[in-house]
Amino acid sequence: MATTEQPAPANTASRILDIAERLVQTRGFNGFSYADIAGELGITKASLHYHYPGKAELGESLIVRYAARFAEALRRIDDTIPGARDKLDAYVGLLCLCGILAAEYQTLPDAMRAAVIRFFDDNEAWLTNVLIAGAQDGTLRSHRPAADGAKMLLSGLEGAMLVARPYDDLQRFQSAADGLIASL
Repeated sequence: MATTEQPAPANTASRILDIAERLVQTRGFNGFSYADIAGELGITKASLHYHYPGKAELGESLIVRYAARFAEALRRIDDTIPGARDKLDAYVGLLCLCGILAAEYQTLPDAMRAAVIRFFDDNEAWLTNVLIAGAQDGTLRSHRPAADGAKMLLSGLEGAMLVARPYDDLQRFQSAADGLIASL
């Protein structure tokens, strides 16, 4: 029996990214296929290829979009939250897609690898600035250079997120995050 495909709305590319983001967060990048997305949207795989020729292009677009939204969230934190410690608390509230992708780093296409690295570099730079500001105003203390503290904090938070994931336990992550920030 033949099926008739409904015309896709103009925001199909965005809807594809929305579904891909959710699938990456729940299954990982290698845990879903174009068929999964097409089935959810009720379109053909060929329609997906129109927007994203391959899964690598889809993945790179996903990271670029996510990084832009994350950067905007960091700008909002900078614009609305005055204290360094409070900025770090707000940062912890941002869930990180790229942490999930980092776990699959060795299997990702090169363009996605580069995008993941850029995302982490940008986060380390932001955290370094927050740690410097906190040291200058006396709200944070560290016995290491701010850049090293930023690497430690980012690595600890991403690791805590990955460990909490199989337990499906946000409190496990929050407890680790609270401990990391309290150590500053």
